[in-house]
Amino acid sequence: MLKLCGFAASNYYNKVKLVLLEKNVPFEECVTLGTPKAEILAKSPLGKVPYLETEDGTLAESQVLVNYIEARYPQPALLPAGPFRAAKVQELITFIELHLELVVRELYGAAFFGGTVSDSTKERVRKQLAKNIPAFAQLAKFSPYIAGEEFTLADCVAVCHLPLAISATKKIYGEDLLAVLPVKDYLKRMAERPSVAKINADRVAGLPEFMASFAK
Repeated sequence: MLKLCGFAASNYYNKVKLVLLEKNVPFEECVTLGTPKAEILAKSPLGKVPYLETEDGTLAESQVLVNYIEARYPQPALLPAGPFRAAKVQELITFIELHLELVVRELYGAAFFGGTVSDSTKERVRKQLAKNIPAFAQLAKFSPYIAGEEFTLADCVAVCHLPLAISATKKIYGEDLLAVLPVKDYLKRMAERPSVAKINADRVAGLPEFMASFAK
């Protein structure tokens, strides 16, 4: 049986977990909070979570994990059959993670963990998002799913990353920089899916343990 290792407060962990739930793949969860760093490094070269333990060995990096799961458990498919449409889904995933989540991540320390962020960083991040959000709007469909009419891997990414982008920009800038797009309505629809409801509930339940470990 597959073993997903990490913790429920991680958006990248939840991305992989959501794929497993959508595909009804049996798996175990292994909470790594408190695990010795050397033990994690032996399985994930940069010590990052999530990582996935399989019968053949361990895999790291969330997109590698979801691509492995999609290839090993092709039904129900979370990538369109046609190569171009599948590539458009991967394009959206790359865009959300590289040009939205990774950019907003610079604000997380101040937004969620009581840290600080310099005025120059806030200005730089806001300037980058002012460029990247309209570009994202050219790719996202919201009709009703992020890539169009079908629930795909891109939705598993979007429902885990976009709420953090909304929360972080509201806390740092006093406004939701994604409000120009129908993201909130989209997330509300997605939250009605049993799999999404579960990861959201598990994330809330796991936050106290995560915050306690973060404070150490």
